[in-house]
Amino acid sequence: MAVNIIGITFLCGTLVQGFIALNNPTSYTPERWHGTLLTFAIALFATFINTYAASQLPSLEGLILILHIFGFFATMIPLWVMAERVDAKTVFTEFSNISEWPSTGLAVLVGQIAPIFSFLGPDGATHIAEEIKDASKIVPWCMVATALINGTLGFVILITYLFTMGDLDTVLHPPSGFSFISAFNNALGSAKGATALASLILVLEICSAISILATCSRQAFAFARDNALPFSSFFANVNPKSKIPVNAVMFTTTVTLLLSLINIGSTEAFNAIASLTVGSLYLSYILSIGAFIARRLRPEPLPRARFSLGKFGLPINIFAFFYLCFAIVFTFFPGQRHVTLQNMNWSVLVWGVVVVFAIVQYMVHGRKVYEGPVAYVQKAQ
Repeated sequence: MAVNIIGITFLCGTLVQGFIALNNPTSYTPERWHGTLLTFAIALFATFINTYAASQLPSLEGLILILHIFGFFATMIPLWVMAERVDAKTVFTEFSNISEWPSTGLAVLVGQIAPIFSFLGPDGATHIAEEIKDASKIVPWCMVATALINGTLGFVILITYLFTMGDLDTVLHPPSGFSFISAFNNALGSAKGATALASLILVLEICSAISILATCSRQAFAFARDNALPFSSFFANVNPKSKIPVNAVMFTTTVTLLLSLINIGSTEAFNAIASLTVGSLYLSYILSIGAFIARRLRPEPLPRARFSLGKFGLPINIFAFFYLCFAIVFTFFPGQRHVTLQNMNWSVLVWGVVVVFAIVQYMVHGRKVYEGPVAYVQKAQ
């Protein structure tokens, strides 16, 4: 849970560092501890919103959606109007295997990790379903709408970026650390203008951190309520005034802050933990969809649902299951063929340790006390 928050808060922190480096190329040297402190600041701000300002979170989410759409046009229009363009042949027919994999096809498969990361978390709405009116209908539609809207906007952004990013070598080694900031800088010819545009993305990323903390803390709360965490009664406590699981929020934030400290000592170790997000979420999707497929293939009728894909449901589930099983393999590949201690993707090691620990913990202790959501619902009824 905390791993999901680390990724987004650290991204926000390093974005700020990128802004400083862009505007002060000769006087600022980014340090690891700078990024860690900025990560702390973003995480604590998200915690404040999720506790003391939690009552305003629904209204804030509406504003975030408006900013999301506005930010798309605000960042794309300058590129459409002002940036130099490459020809369509270069965009659609030229491939660069800069990671030196044996084939371009393999390079593409390894490179899909980035777009996979962009589409992670569609399950986020399910973790706050208990706080949503008419959740059985609203939550599935929100998940579908999220994929359709962001998939469409993301494709437009991708094509725009490919046409306007400029020299590939320059983009791959940007002074700010972020190639999209360099694209803005090249288009506008102004570091301050590029910073202003990129700041919109920073604001949206901070908003994402707020939402991710809300969903992850609800996961911690739900696990504690089902006796799946140590000190479950403490973490399952709900503040009687705000109706927020404050202890679960604080627990999630604390783990995030502690893990963020690893970056000061070793960037490689920190990246190994942060990159655990993709593999761990994909495993959870595989288990969930796989169980659902097995249930649908049985002759017994399914419980009545207010949202259904009808006859397309099972084929979509099967396709998703096999794609996830295929893609999860490449989430553990290193980014480059020639591997060193620095560029190795250590997430496979961390993922394996976490999975083994979870299995052992369940066999030794969890199966004796864990009840699960079905038992909770039956008790509530």
